[in-house]
Amino acid sequence: RNPNIATAATSSMRFSYHCLLTLLLTTGSASAFITSPAGRSTTFLNANTLTRKPNSAVEIAITAPGTATSAAFDKACSELSKNVTIAGFRKGAKIPPKVLEGALAARGGRSAIRAQAINALVAELVEPALKSEGVTPIGQPTLIVSAEELAETFEPGKDIEIKVACDVWPAIKFTSEEAYKGLKGSYTRKPFNQEKFDTAMADLRDRYAETSKIDDPTAKLAMGDACVVNMVGYMATADGEKGEPLPNAASGDNVEIILGQGRYMEGLVEGLIGASVGDTRTVTVAFPDKLRDKSLAGKKAVFDVNVLETSTRSLPELNDEFAEKVRPGLTIESLKEELRKAIDEEDSKEYVGARNKALADALAEVIDVEVPETIVQQQAKEKYALMMTEMRDGGTPDAEIKKLITPENFQKYRDIVADDIKKDFKISMASDYLGEIEQIEVPANQIDEQMGALKKEAESAGEAFEEAAIRPKVEATLQRRLVFDFLAGHADLEVIYSDQKEPEFDAALMEKLGEESLKREQEIESGEPIGLDVEEDSSVGSTEIKSMAEDAEASADEVEQEVVEAAKEAEAEKAPPVNEEPKSPEDGAALAAKYASMSEEERAFAILLDLGMINISPDPDDPNYDSSIDDDFCPEYDACE
Repeated sequence: RNPNIATAATSSMRFSYHCLLTLLLTTGSASAFITSPAGRSTTFLNANTLTRKPNSAVEIAITAPGTATSAAFDKACSELSKNVTIAGFRKGAKIPPKVLEGALAARGGRSAIRAQAINALVAELVEPALKSEGVTPIGQPTLIVSAEELAETFEPGKDIEIKVACDVWPAIKFTSEEAYKGLKGSYTRKPFNQEKFDTAMADLRDRYAETSKIDDPTAKLAMGDACVVNMVGYMATADGEKGEPLPNAASGDNVEIILGQGRYMEGLVEGLIGASVGDTRTVTVAFPDKLRDKSLAGKKAVFDVNVLETSTRSLPELNDEFAEKVRPGLTIESLKEELRKAIDEEDSKEYVGARNKALADALAEVIDVEVPETIVQQQAKEKYALMMTEMRDGGTPDAEIKKLITPENFQKYRDIVADDIKKDFKISMASDYLGEIEQIEVPANQIDEQMGALKKEAESAGEAFEEAAIRPKVEATLQRRLVFDFLAGHADLEVIYSDQKEPEFDAALMEKLGEESLKREQEIESGEPIGLDVEEDSSVGSTEIKSMAEDAEASADEVEQEVVEAAKEAEAEKAPPVNEEPKSPEDGAALAAKYASMSEEERAFAILLDLGMINISPDPDDPNYDSSIDDDFCPEYDACE
């Protein structure tokens, strides 16, 4: 199971903080017992009935025993007593249930405590009940009959049947046994680099060149010859004369020099062309900018070079004799084949992404997995939120971004990306499954190497490095690479060699955009209102960021409220515009500094918080918690003052 997806799907938080760099499974198993205030554990649920539904969903009927209903009711009363004020009782004192219910009934919320008890039962009993049936829940269960309705017949101490619907983790099936072997597909890459091959072969021949001493002391050195020299170096002055002596490491005696282009410091080989034995040449050279010795890098120097010996060099013929010298047992054909393969493998690294995409497309065709709607919704929200964040980073005004965030726009966007999300989910599941059954493990030293590089990068950027959170992510990424290497080794992929550059756009997405554009033109011609359509490149990865998109499955009341608010905003826009004071450079710099120190998911969350699109719920256990705002959380009961 992919921990990336599992974290997103099972997190009980509305805004998940386990994003991008973390793969930790933070959701623990819910207790199968409900503990009463006195500390007694009740018995487990009596029985349950599970019914399978499409898209990896289930409905389960749970019978909670009387001991559980009593404990849940007592706990709800105890929690409410801490925050409610009732005449005759000091705040925080234990208030009898009948008194509490009477006070709530006077405010129109008689069933509030019982509804809270039912929700507590769902939270405690559903997950273990599902696991007892051999399934793992994803997301939050939904009561088929609302807690408010159930509360009408709920009696503490008596059994109650609770029916919930929930998405569960799907089982993975292949169309046939080992269908993942022999995957067929194709991808495009550049043709074999013959120029690189020729250069590598020339270098190899040069390495095995034979030298013959030149007996004629008057013979002059030519390009391709070799010589033995004594060298004494000096730093060059501003006018190109000899300055301070160079360190001994930059000079030397009996130094062999091969006269070839690009072998040494610029100017050295050129200065020795035409020299004979006994000659001393004064040569001006330039040290490379990337020289390890930074005291010399990029500077000029002057060398006195005394030629002691000269020789010619002859390159070996490309035959079996030469191949034998390179490695015993090689023929010239096998040498060429090995060199060709090495060069091709090196160049092919550039196209691993294209290869893996071809493998993923083929793998998706042989997988049979029902993708839960929870996964589709969660991933669509994350992609939508990321797109909004990128738009803001790109300079789109906040007011325009807010206009885009509507249930209708999100639903359109969700429909566009749904197929890609399902495909990514299937491939992700298959990758982790194959890693397990094929026992594909990442060597510890590879993980350590990657971790070291990431830690160094974080430290240089002044960022915190959470090794415990990052290490599982690194291991999962490396394992997925190994899985795709395994698939490639057992696949039947056609490699199409082409010099044509791959298109940088998604043809399917372009077609959808074209359809939407045509639709808008038709709306303009017919005078119909134009909707705001939002789309995103489906190639964006499944990154977990803070969920902020409006739920497209909002209730009728919520949608109506959205429409009312939109109408109010539209009415307000008719009023004379008010000049907004521009942000000062100092404000801009402060915001830039604020966001620069954040990770991608933290930055996205902060931006959405700044926009006012999301709110952080206060913690009732905080010593500074203001109980006067409780009405904001349960206005229908008017119970918290």
